[in-house]
Parts: sequence; C-alpha cells; structure tokens
Amino acid sequence: MSPSLGTILVVDDEPQIHRFLTPALTAANYVPLRAERGDEALRLAASRAPDAILLDLGLPDMDGQQVLLKLREFTAIPIIILSARDREAEKIQALDAGADDYVEKPFALGELLARIRTALRHHLRQDNAEKPFSSGPLTIDPILHKVTLDGADLPLTKREHTLLLLLARNRGRVLTHRQILTAIWGPAHTEDVAYLRVYIGQLRRKLGSQASTLIITEPGIGYRLKDSE
Repeated sequence: MSPSLGTILVVDDEPQIHRFLTPALTAANYVPLRAERGDEALRLAASRAPDAILLDLGLPDMDGQQVLLKLREFTAIPIIILSARDREAEKIQALDAGADDYVEKPFALGELLARIRTALRHHLRQDNAEKPFSSGPLTIDPILHKVTLDGADLPLTKREHTLLLLLARNRGRVLTHRQILTAIWGPAHTEDVAYLRVYIGQLRRKLGSQASTLIITEPGIGYRLKDSE
C-alpha cells in the first residue's frame, strides 16, 4: 500500500459530494475527513490538523466565508473553496480572505486533485521561495533577479519583474486583482485594475507565444502563473 499523501477535510452539506469525494480521495492516497457544518469543520480542523481543506461556502449553520476567517485565525494550511459558477463575488471575497484556490461546481475530479497537489506543494515550498524555479520554458532566479525564457535572458523593468515574481511565488494559485495591486502598488491602488492589465499585457508581449500558457487569466477575478508538475 502506498503511503498517505495527507489528510483532506471536506466541508460540504451535500451528501452526494461526500459519496463522490470520499472514495476518490482514498484512491488518490489521501485520508478524507467529513464535515457537513461549519462548527464541525472548525472542531475537526483544530483537533485533527488536516493537511488541506475543501470548503463549500453554502453551509447550513454559518456562512462559509465566516468559517474561512475563523480557520485563518489558527491555521495556514491550504484551503480550496468549492463554489457555484454564479458566485464570482464570493470567490473573490474568499481569495482575498485567505483561501488558496477555488474549484467551480460541478467540477472534474482530475482538476480538483491537481488543485490539491498544487496547493500542498505551494504550502511546502514557501520556506524555499527564494530558490530558482521554473514554469515550463520560464526560469526565475529571485536572488540574481534574472529571468530566462527558453534559456535566453528576458529583459524586464523593475515593476514587471516584481509582478512576475509575485505570480511565480504563488504559481498554480489564483491571485485576485486586489491581492496583486495591494502587494505591488499598495492599498491605495486596490481598484486600479486597468493599471494592472497594462502591466500584464506588457509581460505577455515579452513572453511572446508562451504567454497564453504561462499567465492564465481568471476572468473577473485575477491571474495565475502555470505551475509545472
């Protein structure tokens, strides 16, 4: 038997979600935990210390956003939101509040498992954030402030480099417009989405034909840098 890859707490009040995910997570070598209410999720998160949490926003006893905020008071583990397609504003709110990612319902199992792997990798490598890393043909060395594309140096302005490095440190994870603008331009610029789009456009032009597969737009929400397995 393969060793466990970690414990995943699934917080959802839909029985069919648990019937689907419990055997799927087990087959993928995770140990699933089940919670159907917010209070139960908080208790299990504190007592069982799971490695990641899948959190539905529509819970019967408390709002999922409230559960997220309470979780972030005592744990930094990856939290992936399970959301309905028509709740874009809730996705943005959850990501700004500390969620690591979101998966839309109905979701494909393969995509969900990939998002879990990415979130767990990102959590584990945070201590090594300054080491060189790659995403496909793109390589970034944070210490040397050097970026190469297919082995050739990529000339970037200071702001472009800062933006690309922020995406790279969170590669595979969606960052909202507000998160990016706050991190790079400060809290006074959280609404300057058009300004951000200009810099994303500049980066994409310099990345050329690779841009569409490296910098992925999450419509109405933000951006993510592709994470290479």
